[in-house]
Amino acid sequence: MEELLKKGGDLRKVRAALLNVLEDTDDLRRSAVDEKNKTMAIIENLTDGVILLNKRKQIEIINFPALELFNTNKKDAVGKYFIDLINIDNVSEIKKVLVDKDRIKNIYREEAVTPNGLHLEITSVLLKDELEEKGFLIIIHDVTKEKLVEKMKTEFVSVAAHQLRTPLSAIKWTVRMILDGDAGEINKEQKELLEQTYISNERMIRLINDLLNVSRIEEGRLLYDQEEARIEEVLDGVIGASQEILRNKDMSLELNKKETPKVKIDKEKIGVVIQNLLENAVKYTQKGGKIKISLDNDEKNVIFKIEDSGVGIPKSQQDRIFTKFFRAENVTRMETDGTGLGLYTTKNIVQAHKGEIWFESEENKGTTFYFTIPIINK
Repeated sequence: MEELLKKGGDLRKVRAALLNVLEDTDDLRRSAVDEKNKTMAIIENLTDGVILLNKRKQIEIINFPALELFNTNKKDAVGKYFIDLINIDNVSEIKKVLVDKDRIKNIYREEAVTPNGLHLEITSVLLKDELEEKGFLIIIHDVTKEKLVEKMKTEFVSVAAHQLRTPLSAIKWTVRMILDGDAGEINKEQKELLEQTYISNERMIRLINDLLNVSRIEEGRLLYDQEEARIEEVLDGVIGASQEILRNKDMSLELNKKETPKVKIDKEKIGVVIQNLLENAVKYTQKGGKIKISLDNDEKNVIFKIEDSGVGIPKSQQDRIFTKFFRAENVTRMETDGTGLGLYTTKNIVQAHKGEIWFESEENKGTTFYFTIPIINK
């Protein structure tokens, strides 16, 4: 009897333990449901389209903005293959990005324009664990308004720059004629004032040209007249024209170059690239500093390198160095003049030549810029 009572007590303990486990499981289930509902509420209230695909590319989750974008409803969308749901003629660019497995590697971002004129920024994220691919998260952001504003801004800059260039050119040649004595003799004080006017006017013309180049780049209208040439020909011309600015800051220039293979370039545009990089090196290096320029090549590319001993670029700002109108905080304190357009233009010109540009920099120690241009394959 005592043994039966003992067994009965053990059973009651087991039963109580099981009830506790069931209660805990129920609490966890309710908590998971609550979290899922919260997550779904967040997804549904996002302004961006969100689509979750399983590894078979079937739609598991699609929010309201995505349904609106593709003119469908949840009943028709969930469970369907993405490729079957979206009409290929309607948004073929989106489909190329999202369903081509070779193009989806971890995180992939691309812009597409739909036939009805919507500009979409598409980000696809490959979902996976250590063992296998789990599916894809697709985020679709409508940037149509941003693109329109950007286009209007670019057009305004282009028109304003064109309107300003004509009077600035007239001022330039008028001042030049007076300085050359074509309008009569001038005294020393007048000459100094006119020289300052001429320099300021030249600075404004340079700014206008930079703005026009930026607007042409953004509209795809910057034309390139490419020919077979050697970069050292362009480099020699830029260095020859830069002797005065080097002398004014008592700076030394060390040049290491060899005869490199021919490349296909627009000599004027590559001259702008080298001039921008050299002027930045001079501008942001203290008086009496040193600049080194080298020109070399490997099997595929001609490699240009320019190194200065200047103020450097703060590490926290280095990822923005090629963006429009950006100037690092330390250089704005040192040199107030500047537009922040030179490196943006430089990068676009190099990329248009199928080259690459990058830099290494340490604040208060200096900066080294590199760019490459592919060698012509005979």
